[in-house]
Amino acid sequence: MMNRLKLLAILVAILSFVSLGAALLWMDSLFEEPEATFVSSIAGEVGAKSVLAIFAHPDDEQLITGLLIRAKEQDAAITRMITATKGEAGTPLPKISRTAELGIIRHAELLKNGYALGVKEQIVWDYADGGVANADFDTYVGDLVDKMLIWKPDLIVTFWPNSGFSDHSDHKTAGKAATAAVTRMKIDHPAMAPKAIAYILAPRLMMDKFGGAVGKRVVANQPTPTHAMPGEGWAKIRGWDIHASQSQYVSKAYGFPPWFIHRLYDKEHYYLQFID
Repeated sequence: MMNRLKLLAILVAILSFVSLGAALLWMDSLFEEPEATFVSSIAGEVGAKSVLAIFAHPDDEQLITGLLIRAKEQDAAITRMITATKGEAGTPLPKISRTAELGIIRHAELLKNGYALGVKEQIVWDYADGGVANADFDTYVGDLVDKMLIWKPDLIVTFWPNSGFSDHSDHKTAGKAATAAVTRMKIDHPAMAPKAIAYILAPRLMMDKFGGAVGKRVVANQPTPTHAMPGEGWAKIRGWDIHASQSQYVSKAYGFPPWFIHRLYDKEHYYLQFID
């Protein structure tokens, strides 16, 4: 009887281990995009020596840590970033400051994380968090063009205008403005126009299955990614520690801590559009 119980216990343990492994493989597959061409660096694929990321909020850069790190360290490119807002209307997770000071805190977290990622220059503008879509669009685009004329980026990184990764109106407006600025550069300053735009995209299976109505809208309004590259998950984990006011965001969004999620969500997916 004792031998049978031991055998049963071993079988249960084996089945549990196999089930856990299958569950992890399934979860990992939700973050994959098999149709995308895998490259070691998006900047390297473009031949970019100057990269400009255009985003809406502090912590948006968490989505492109792999691109930023590899552009600098692997491709010797200069990286810069423009963030439209200070994130003052966000939700602190956890609450680490007075609400009135959240924008100050998140601004500082962004600068600190950008420095850790090797970003050479960062600009944070004063657009209202949650109200970028209500700002004067031509002014926004014109300001972006002014910076492009100074920095001469080869590669622009931003949100896909119709989905914004999370359907956030600020994200979509930032992507729309970045795209319009590149178009204006191509028309007015063709010799100085960027070579390409890399649009960061959300993992479609994960968003479709667990993103609710918002996730389904994102999937319906973003293209199939053309490229994937390593996401440097260790830097994303570090980044959530730096973004202390948002450090519980991943756990709230996915139900698992960053150290676990970024071992599954280990790639960044982009729609890479070359400028003709």
